[in-house]
Amino acid sequence: MEKGVYAGSFDPVTKGHEWMIKKGTKLFDKFIVAVGVNPDKKYTFSPEERMKMLKEITKKYKNIEVHTFENQFLVKYAKSIGAKYILRGIRSGGDYEYERGMRHVNRDLAPGITTLFLMPPREIAEVSSSLVKGLVGYKDWKIAVKKYVPLPVFKKFLEKFKK
Repeated sequence: MEKGVYAGSFDPVTKGHEWMIKKGTKLFDKFIVAVGVNPDKKYTFSPEERMKMLKEITKKYKNIEVHTFENQFLVKYAKSIGAKYILRGIRSGGDYEYERGMRHVNRDLAPGITTLFLMPPREIAEVSSSLVKGLVGYKDWKIAVKKYVPLPVFKKFLEKFKK
């Protein structure tokens, strides 16, 4: 059984993440979507909220589990759950350079784990969680945010930013 892991902060989950998840379900028999928690980072949504959103978005897939991990290298986490693959998204040249370097470090730390890169379609390639969060608060922010996040995530934004 081939097992892959796709990890991120998912703060918030974007349509780009959703696309990556859909592709991952087709690549692997068992696919783990892992919410990474960095205690030094300030988040808009708690780990529990992010996991809940991911579970809502992924409930239609039979081969997915949503986990969380903290204070651990992704490659070591992947090894601990028996994943042979790490799935990463590449949106830009900067992403490629960073991920290429991480792939080499990961290979040094766990030679048996392979990193796979996917590039999302152009219409969602530029969307990042930071971009989405940066839209909140401006006039008509709801119209812009709704375009870039799955519906359950948009609803969570409406709850969190009622004013």
